[in-house]
Amino acid sequence: MPIHPQIAEILGHIPPSDGTRPDPAAKRAADLEFVTPEGERLPLHQVTDATAATPAGDVPVRIYTPVQARSYGVIVFFHGGAFFSGDLETHDHVARHLAKETGHQVIAVDYRRAPESAYPAGLQDCYGVVRWVVENGESLQWDGKLLAVAGDSSGGNFVAAVTALAHDEGFESISHQVLFYPSLDLDFNLERYASLQENAHGYGLETVALQPWNSFYLESGADPADPLVSPAKRADLAGLPPALIITAEYDPLRDEGELYGRRLQEAGVNATVSRYAGANHGFVQNFSWIPEYYRAFRETGDFLNGSARR
Repeated sequence: MPIHPQIAEILGHIPPSDGTRPDPAAKRAADLEFVTPEGERLPLHQVTDATAATPAGDVPVRIYTPVQARSYGVIVFFHGGAFFSGDLETHDHVARHLAKETGHQVIAVDYRRAPESAYPAGLQDCYGVVRWVVENGESLQWDGKLLAVAGDSSGGNFVAAVTALAHDEGFESISHQVLFYPSLDLDFNLERYASLQENAHGYGLETVALQPWNSFYLESGADPADPLVSPAKRADLAGLPPALIITAEYDPLRDEGELYGRRLQEAGVNATVSRYAGANHGFVQNFSWIPEYYRAFRETGDFLNGSARR
């Protein structure tokens, strides 16, 4: 189907990318202009800021508790933003709706970003918070069963990398992984995926912008040949947690996410790949107010609360 008309209308006011390298401070400031005022945000039982003590240092987190209960499943959420932008505020509404529609507690991670912090600082923060949840399960009222990791775009990259790290270290507590239009291959060779060419122009995220936007991460020491940087390059995907991979029809990154899902299936992992027609990259963050795309939160709830297990 064509791009959703409400998305197309907004995209019509956005100038095409010329491949210019963004200014991190300016981009972060611009993102905050679109943040919903605190008094207008979706109410939940409780939203609190906390600090997770990890081997990589203290990591700020925000804990979203949907309802009062004796215990909760936990979703650890990693925001997107090409590894240099995005934060707890830009993705606050995503975390709130994830909590509401899944019924689980969401812990959003304010990980260190490039260029101020070199690779693998952000990845270490994300993995450290996941382990912190298990170590502090009693005080967090974790139910000891459901521990999902979820993220959008570059946050989806961290989801795949964290599950790989956990598997390789014998840390078996992660029960599910959820990746929204993930960035899984930082080798931006146009020949690798058809969607890099098919969706190169006019859909918000443009192929010409991928290299400059991710340059801060790559220049900080992240090697795109490393499977922890480009999880699509991991040779053996067996033994990883069940996965839900949500992609967008008009996204340059569509094909790498869908290929990763197929490879998980071939490796014996219970993996679901769900493509959202008419959507573009970032739709969960930017266009979830459109009913067809709000469904992504409910699909995530169905996945986490269904029968998908190892």
